[in-house]
Amino acid sequence: MREILFDTETTGFHANGGDRITEIGCVEVVNYLPTGKTWQSYVNPQRDIPAEVVKITGHETAFYHDKPKFEDVVDGFLSFVGEDRLVAHNAKFDRSFINAELARAKKTTLPEKQFFDTLVLARNMFPGASNSLDALCRRMQISLESREFHGALLDAQLLAKVYLELNGGRERVLDLSFAGQAEETRKINWTQRKPREQPLPSKLDTKTQAAHEKFLVELGKDAVWHKFLKN
Repeated sequence: MREILFDTETTGFHANGGDRITEIGCVEVVNYLPTGKTWQSYVNPQRDIPAEVVKITGHETAFYHDKPKFEDVVDGFLSFVGEDRLVAHNAKFDRSFINAELARAKKTTLPEKQFFDTLVLARNMFPGASNSLDALCRRMQISLESREFHGALLDAQLLAKVYLELNGGRERVLDLSFAGQAEETRKINWTQRKPREQPLPSKLDTKTQAAHEKFLVELGKDAVWHKFLKN
């Protein structure tokens, strides 16, 4: 199962109110495991970057002057994504910006059903707790040392680690990886333990054993217990 975990950086919160995308970062995962394939591009928003956004991303307006416009990178983005599921943390926000930019570029917008929201998943798993990406990383002991500023590709890579944990972690996923293999390749060799030379003594005292035997008699000869008892 191929999915694209992605994130966007923007100039603000209003996709249809003048704010624009400044970066898109994508990470390919198959069966919840990153393949190593990524796609990333900074985007010239064609407007100034607010000071509060600079504090988050570390990039001022001048940084984007020589970056491509969205219409120049959109085909690469769509080619990387294909028709596979797009996974984002607070996907409604990212979807609104992606579709607003697609509309401006006169491209077909992406359907809501193609998106999956890990924030909703996390809230269902950890009700009442903080479920920001940072909070989830700390809860799952995923390092945030490289995250001095927010970046779309870096956040998508962190989300890939969180997404794996939200779906049972690496151990569960490795179990799933056997699902498509032939039966003979899934057999595990193991050495059968030899029986004890001397069986362990029973921990039942005489009084408890007598009470148990009386109970069996009271159940009657048709009780299912008798099918498993040795004479």
